[in-house]
Amino acid sequence: MGRFPTGVALLTCGSGDDTAAMTLNSLTSVSLDPLLVLVSIRSAGRLLPVISDAGGFAVNVLGEAQLDLAREFSRPGRPEGRAAMRRLGAVRGVSGHAVLRAAEASLECVVHTAHEAGDHVLFLGRVVALTCGPRASAPLVFHQGRFDRLPAARPKTPAGTKTDRESVKEGRAA
Repeated sequence: MGRFPTGVALLTCGSGDDTAAMTLNSLTSVSLDPLLVLVSIRSAGRLLPVISDAGGFAVNVLGEAQLDLAREFSRPGRPEGRAAMRRLGAVRGVSGHAVLRAAEASLECVVHTAHEAGDHVLFLGRVVALTCGPRASAPLVFHQGRFDRLPAARPKTPAGTKTDRESVKEGRAA
């Protein structure tokens, strides 16, 4: 799966003294009505019982400017409680979970369902609050075991030429 690039987010649960957080790259959009997302949490991980007990979580989508947070919260000795709130620059969201003020987007969720899947538990979260940030940086991605950024945006297609999407619809590669 390392060859499949993913976005990077910080999953938070609780706020204040009860804040727990971890770097996450297993985020999937599942449904628009109701708005559902899926996250995958390691069964032996510290956050599994925290999410189960709280009945919810927040997912904070990171940009390249938050690379240091992604690295720090992927490690075993990551901050917890109020130290995590300060380090993340987080506030208590409407759901009671920590929301990063500088996140590209924050999705506050209540657990809709949970399913055991091998050595992980899949949580379907129903989004109860969605906040879009200032779009201050390019997206942060995880690919082949390391954090990376997307290359600079491609130039716009000149008028009259087909886009890649239009060519694919016609059955040809661009």
